[in-house]
Amino acid sequence: MKLDAVFQEILTPEFKGFPYGAEPLRLDALGHQGWNLLQGDLPLPVAILKESALRNNSAWMRRFTENFGVRIAPHGKTTMAPQLFQQQLEDGAWGITVANVPQLRMCRNWGVSRVLIANQVVGPQELRGMMTELREFPELEVFCLVDSVVNVRQLAEAADASGLERPALLLLELGVANGRSGCRTEAEALVVARAVKDATPRLHLRGVEGFEGLLKGRTDAETQVQEFLQRINQVAERCAAEGLFSEGPVILTAGGSDFYDLVAQHLDSPSGAHEVLRVIRSGCYLTHDSESHQKMFRRIRERSPEVDDVGGGLQPALQVWGAVQSLPEPGLAIVTAGKRDLSYDIALPVPELHHRLGATTSPTPLDAERLRVTALNDQHAYLAIPEDVDWQVGDFVGLGISHPCTTFDKWRLLHLVDDDWNVIGGVRTYLA
Repeated sequence: MKLDAVFQEILTPEFKGFPYGAEPLRLDALGHQGWNLLQGDLPLPVAILKESALRNNSAWMRRFTENFGVRIAPHGKTTMAPQLFQQQLEDGAWGITVANVPQLRMCRNWGVSRVLIANQVVGPQELRGMMTELREFPELEVFCLVDSVVNVRQLAEAADASGLERPALLLLELGVANGRSGCRTEAEALVVARAVKDATPRLHLRGVEGFEGLLKGRTDAETQVQEFLQRINQVAERCAAEGLFSEGPVILTAGGSDFYDLVAQHLDSPSGAHEVLRVIRSGCYLTHDSESHQKMFRRIRERSPEVDDVGGGLQPALQVWGAVQSLPEPGLAIVTAGKRDLSYDIALPVPELHHRLGATTSPTPLDAERLRVTALNDQHAYLAIPEDVDWQVGDFVGLGISHPCTTFDKWRLLHLVDDDWNVIGGVRTYLA
């Protein structure tokens, strides 16, 4: 990847988490300042990434994909951090998944050569933007989703208008009732697939896609996921039988961060396809979390015991630290981190560690059964604590998060720390 511009970026006090009084410095110099979280060298709240957990999780997913015979195109919108994309690609990722054309453009600028837009591309600016990327950067391979004949026509017209001399690559999206986008029936899907075939050579159909994560929370969700994956297989079979796929490997792709084990086991190769790529797209595995994905990973191991053959497991890598700013009444601590710092869309943060500056050399683990976050304001966390807990104003509290995507989007800079809490680098994120 091309990350020189990222590492050369100048960090200033405008970045949340940048130490007060520190002189502006380049991102690649951040790990050489001798800073340590537990010594009070970073302002609170601050977001940190544990380097050892990142390394563990990236290697774990590489082994998982090898064991199950699938590839991964992790969803980049989770982190929007090119340094983490590089780690994922170095550990065997097939490409990077994005949600829109601005994210595609950023990935291309960072040197990602294969991008899967897990969305329909609509609107004149977006269509023009994607076709321009394809025309101006011939080494760039891009896939996007389609679920309507109207969008097929729009894509074909945009390809013509741009003077594109190679086909735009499409994946046929299947959806679920009361879900999001995607064809609801096999008949609808085949009509769209035939329309893509009719638009050859401007458009090529390269595979079938779905997102099973929308079934989470429904009754018998795991059974419904398997039935949905079977629908993908059936549509791929029909497309192959009718010769609707273009030359090249047929791509079958699904798999958020909740059911990727089922995707790896139940997506099948359509007969007649000379080569098939099965691609999962989990983005949250790299940092994992301390609540929702932690629970889901336990469920993955319960329903798919062969996952244990991968060895080890995923570890939470992302925390946000705050300080106790008030102990206004027995059993209540107010901590300096809130909705502007932490995810709260799926579950509230989890108190994990306590540290008193100068009093201990390592943080003390907290018992989640005895302490919990009960509410968040914009800048405050409410912690219910036992009355016998010896906390003081100014103590540090490390909070585990639930749902990495909506914590990353609150930070432009996350500090990379080693197992002794030394700052060994920084991870830069970008909005799109």
